[in-house]
Amino acid sequence: MASTKNETPVCFSINSPPFNYNHTIASAYYSAVFTGLGLSSNLFAFVVLVKAFQRSQSPSCSSFLIFLSSLVVTDFMGLLVTGSIVVSFHTTRFNWRELDPWCHFCNFMGMSMVFYGLSPLLLGAVMAAERFVGIHRPFARYANMSKSRALSTVLAVWVFAGCVSLLPLAGLGSYHLQLPGSWCFINISSQPLDMTFCLVFCLVGLLSLAVSFLLNTVSVVTLLRICCGQGEMQRQRDQELEMMGQLVWIMIITSICWCPLLVFIGQTVLSGSHLKIGSLLLWLRFATCNQILDPWVYILFRCSIFKRILPAGKDRPHGSRISLYRTSTTSQRRLVQPLTGVEVACGEVPFVEDLSIPKAS
Repeated sequence: MASTKNETPVCFSINSPPFNYNHTIASAYYSAVFTGLGLSSNLFAFVVLVKAFQRSQSPSCSSFLIFLSSLVVTDFMGLLVTGSIVVSFHTTRFNWRELDPWCHFCNFMGMSMVFYGLSPLLLGAVMAAERFVGIHRPFARYANMSKSRALSTVLAVWVFAGCVSLLPLAGLGSYHLQLPGSWCFINISSQPLDMTFCLVFCLVGLLSLAVSFLLNTVSVVTLLRICCGQGEMQRQRDQELEMMGQLVWIMIITSICWCPLLVFIGQTVLSGSHLKIGSLLLWLRFATCNQILDPWVYILFRCSIFKRILPAGKDRPHGSRISLYRTSTTSQRRLVQPLTGVEVACGEVPFVEDLSIPKAS
């Protein structure tokens, strides 16, 4: 978005540096600690997922871990790219207009904010669909969801999010420097093109959250129905707790962190009201918290953690699994389908292998 020397570049047309900004130690420390905590959390989660991937023995389990790993990588890169720019600004207090007279750097950060903002929401919807199929059609997922297909799905999500982030460069909307001068983001205004892009951003995010909420809720209800219909030992299965815990907490954290920002942007452009910078910064920090809290869901809600909390599940004899299936055909079909998906989520071999008839000695 270049212009002549006598014209103000588009990204600085609303907020043009330098600003009367009171640089405080707290702001620099806050940004650095926030970024460092997020990067270390995602790095720790990635190591946990890599180890789980190496231990996995089924294609469906590997695809599930690929989705989780791609979400961790996306959150890590988002914090690394945007956080390094913000921390650099608080540390050096550089002048955006002198550093970036043609708005290339500002556009890059704006694209990064949109790309790394939408990608986790879209991946969350894809993961919800994958789990939904895994719980209700476990054998179909076990047969069809290969590693290459999972990787292709992740790449498709990233390409879609990248295309959305490129729309302002094609003329639909624009990226602008935002107060207090440390970051660039979409121009939240009621101008037709800017409003259209803001609504596209909000609708993609909210639809992703809605799909995740719907599919995760159905999956949780299905698992609860299975749990309530079985004995105490079956209810304490750590595999069910792992799946249900991840389903519930990812849904809750993502909704709490992202809904306020998306709703705020939509309300602002539709009502034509003046942009409240304080509210925008508050909801943006809420959304950033999602990148820090997400990895701890993967770290904490694992089979090994629940085995420490519920040691009784560790001592349960292996033969109790098979004895639960010595019931009627209807009950057998009811249990095998949902619980197979749960076992796969924990990095174990699907249940169908546990039910194989042992060879005669």
